[in-house]
Amino acid sequence: MMSGTSLDGVDGVLVDFANAAIHTLAAAFVPFPPALRTQLMALQTSGPDEIEREALVANQLAALYAECVSELLPAAPGPVAAIAVHGQTIRHRPEAGFTRQTNNPALLAELCGIDVIADLRSRDVAAGGQGAPLVPAFHAARFGQPGRDRAVVNIGGIGNISVLHADGRVTGFDTGPGNVLMDLWIARHQGHAYDSNGAWAASGLVDPALLGILLDEPYFMLPAPKSTGRDLFHADWLDASLARVPHAIKPEDVQATLLALTATTIARAIHDASAEVAAVYVCGGGAENGELMQQLGAALPHATVQSTAALGVAPNRVEALAFAWLGYRFVQRLPGNLPAVTGAQGERILGALYPA
Repeated sequence: MMSGTSLDGVDGVLVDFANAAIHTLAAAFVPFPPALRTQLMALQTSGPDEIEREALVANQLAALYAECVSELLPAAPGPVAAIAVHGQTIRHRPEAGFTRQTNNPALLAELCGIDVIADLRSRDVAAGGQGAPLVPAFHAARFGQPGRDRAVVNIGGIGNISVLHADGRVTGFDTGPGNVLMDLWIARHQGHAYDSNGAWAASGLVDPALLGILLDEPYFMLPAPKSTGRDLFHADWLDASLARVPHAIKPEDVQATLLALTATTIARAIHDASAEVAAVYVCGGGAENGELMQQLGAALPHATVQSTAALGVAPNRVEALAFAWLGYRFVQRLPGNLPAVTGAQGERILGALYPA
């Protein structure tokens, strides 16, 4: 199960890994109640009594995870070996030696009566890595094709890429904002959780001055391995950038510019990683944004850009499927990270077990 930076809810999949296959049996989605989303947003920054507030939110999350499990279990042909759950990232500070995904896996094991595998990022950070992105190893296992360079792009709150090289190498990193700034801006001005199909962005015009200021962020110039999140790309960051623009900008033009920022940074990252990429497959909420997909295709004229549905996996299932795969790797006591991607000192078995 996965709940990501967009804070929309819990995606869950039931997966059969028998005979070295990756077979999805069922999928479910449980939305976050508005109050829980507000509490999770508040935990992104330091505040009063945050230890108790986090613990109470973790209990609420465990109950939602258990609800998602209950929706999936009827499709199980037999006993379920384990629940692999990512938790909700509230701080990601690998440069300080930690990443924090709030969760109560002990409570989840108690509620479901099934082994729970959680805390899937910390071991990579302990080994000197970024703890992210972890999905490139799964992308290689599920989407790689020998002899061809492909890129898989996850556009959730944050964007990340996996470049699956023709020779078997896998590289990847977080590109920067995915939907996080666009969601923030439309919520502020229209009260919507997201810009459906990118329609509001499409109604505006890209402001070159603002786009240049946004692209001047040092993170975009950092070499890989690198990862990021709401710790950097948040409302204050955007407002400080807007304050540097010497003219007024209409809200819809800001939205158009934020969409262009996402498309530009992803396209540049793919091109810099491999000029030979001829096929790009997009997953996450960004795959449902027609305007974003169109602009990403225009920025990558020598590649086909389509969703992972073209490879047989619905774009809203890929991340949950990736963490199910990481849980399977844990059960098999196999490593789940790629040191070339995260910067860890070596391959590590990821996760911690909470027995039923």
